[in-house]
Amino acid sequence: MTDEEIEKENATIAKAYKELLKVSYTTLSDEDKKLIRKAFEVAVDGHKDQRRKSGEAYIFHPIAVAKIVAQEIGLDATSIAAALLHDVVEDSPDYDIKDIENLFGKTIATIVAGLTKISSLSKDQDMDVSLQAENFRKMLLTLNDDVRVIIIKIADRLHNMQTMDSMRPDKQVKIASETLYIYAPLAHRIGLYNIKTELEDLGLKYLEPTDYYDILNKTKESKKDQDLYIEQFSGVIQNSLDKEKLNYTIKGRPKSIFSIRKKMINQGVSFDEVYDKFAIRIIYKCDADPQNEKFLAWKIYSIVTDHFRPNPIRLRDWISSPKSTGYEALHITVMGPKGRWVEVQIRSERMNEIAEKGYAAHYKYKQGGEKEDNLESWINRLQEALENPHTNAVDFVEQFKLNLYSKEIFVFTPKGDLKSLPKGATTLDFAFSIHTQVGMKTRGAKVNGKLVPLSYELKSGDQVDILTSENAKPNPNWLDYATTARSRSKIKSALKEDRKLIGEEGKEILRRKLKQLKINLNEASINEMVSYFKLKTSLDLFYRVGLGTIDNTMLKAYAASRSNALMSFLKSKMTRKANLPNDDLEKDEITTKFDSLVFGKEEDKLDYKLASCCNPIPGDDVFGFLTASDGLKVHKKNCPNALSLQANYAYRVMLAKWVDSSQQEFLAHISLSGIDHIGLVSDITTIISENMHVNMKSISFESDDGLFAGKIHVVVKNKTLLKKLLDRLEKINGIDKVTRV
Repeated sequence: MTDEEIEKENATIAKAYKELLKVSYTTLSDEDKKLIRKAFEVAVDGHKDQRRKSGEAYIFHPIAVAKIVAQEIGLDATSIAAALLHDVVEDSPDYDIKDIENLFGKTIATIVAGLTKISSLSKDQDMDVSLQAENFRKMLLTLNDDVRVIIIKIADRLHNMQTMDSMRPDKQVKIASETLYIYAPLAHRIGLYNIKTELEDLGLKYLEPTDYYDILNKTKESKKDQDLYIEQFSGVIQNSLDKEKLNYTIKGRPKSIFSIRKKMINQGVSFDEVYDKFAIRIIYKCDADPQNEKFLAWKIYSIVTDHFRPNPIRLRDWISSPKSTGYEALHITVMGPKGRWVEVQIRSERMNEIAEKGYAAHYKYKQGGEKEDNLESWINRLQEALENPHTNAVDFVEQFKLNLYSKEIFVFTPKGDLKSLPKGATTLDFAFSIHTQVGMKTRGAKVNGKLVPLSYELKSGDQVDILTSENAKPNPNWLDYATTARSRSKIKSALKEDRKLIGEEGKEILRRKLKQLKINLNEASINEMVSYFKLKTSLDLFYRVGLGTIDNTMLKAYAASRSNALMSFLKSKMTRKANLPNDDLEKDEITTKFDSLVFGKEEDKLDYKLASCCNPIPGDDVFGFLTASDGLKVHKKNCPNALSLQANYAYRVMLAKWVDSSQQEFLAHISLSGIDHIGLVSDITTIISENMHVNMKSISFESDDGLFAGKIHVVVKNKTLLKKLLDRLEKINGIDKVTRV
């Protein structure tokens, strides 16, 4: 930098410092100004060689933080000095905490030490949004006995969010996520509503920029209409307010971008359909008598409701019972001009200042400027609020519902207990997180009172109720719904056990059927069949027989094929297989695991040929290609011709994959008709539910003059099972005709 540029920058720094003194909410004594000046000089010295990512001198950051502390939050000279010094120990080798204590005393040193600890903790542990609310609060409480640490940290975060444009996008996302997860709720808890709102809007700006700018631009476009509407509203009630000789102002306050987007998402509406995009605020002057203040608020309420019809369920009286943060106001929603609902906030000047400054203003008014006492009272009360066991993690988590970048979500049980799950977790994951047996017996779930599928992805704030049944049990589809390692491992174990039971049943069926074919079930015949049906283990054989995938026809074909030549061939093949190198054995395992190709999203079975250019085998990643003259050909995805085919003839490419036919399921539509009688539907559903390998998706019946017609949609693993089901349905008394549609 040239001397001229340095001089210009120094002048700007001096101007920023003078502005800080000018905007302070509290009245600064000469001693206060000396303390702040001393802190400013140490900060300038400590950061003399530092610049921010934007290129400006680093000292502008602590000055800006101190300004937020002084003006927006309303803290005293001690806090302003600590804000100026908050990064000095961390960033400058010339100063440590002992130096700060020697220069400024124990209180400021303690606050700076606490702020330094938060920064180092953040760096050491890469503290991100995955920290649970309760743990974060405990961490804050163990850092320091002085709550000013937290308040200055919020101011620090606000300025960082205001000046984040020059950062890398991934850092922007991380900091914005942390802000919505931690700092906005803390600002809300302390009663710093303006800061909380700005933090939320800035967080949205970096996490959902498209939504943010879309709402911002639409808000700007609608400002003219909004101002006109407020003018019309004011015009109706001004005469009545003036008659009562009230000293007041009426102004509109646009709702934050964050809260408008929240309404759009929660109510499923567009920007134009959000009716309360702004609130009308009536702020009145009054003396210090609390009774007069309350009386005037209700008088204004009476005047407003004389002119506009109120919505009785939207009255909020925070004057009689202020919020725990100290917030006081009357909120009413009335039917305003043009038939639009509008929120009206009625506040005294004192209440308005408390809403903007939180406890600082509350104690300024309450104790009439006894500065040290009011600050200590505020700090003590705030400390109590954070330590209060009744303000548990739920109070914090409520604010996190729209945090889309969290690695964890927080959901509630029906009794209101809090559960944390990984982002992306489903209702089925929640069931297994409660207890393994709850997961195993899950038949459905309700989220926020509504039935949802087991694949429903949970969001923070959801209340989940799991519905169980003694007859329910895991099926292979559950592995598509479960995302957590715990639930998936439990489901796999259950399916393995189920497979074992079906296998045991299949073994007995096989023994009986082979006996009819005059074949003994022994180790030799089992090995023959495992090879004949291209399976991997004897359990695979028994399982397929139990399911019906291997039926009578296939067993008869096996019996007919038994000959000395075949036996000799099988034995030689087994010998050769034993001598194969390991990689060939693995390939053979894949080949036996997958025995069928399916195509398209519907997983249809089609006629195909394997392409000779890449020779795909079962288990390879493949795609189908519809040739002009040779039908459907299957290529490996890494085939030398793949890129060319997919680039030039994309419309001929089909999805394809290898599957295990015994694990496939097919949707079948069954049509029934006959003579109606009491209990018919019950008889039908009993037959279906008794068949452990059939899953009913839907059922509908119509009856007319004693005759009925019905449709059932079922999911089955193969045609053999479906045929068995049709045969059993036909035998029900009263059923005349059963057909597969």
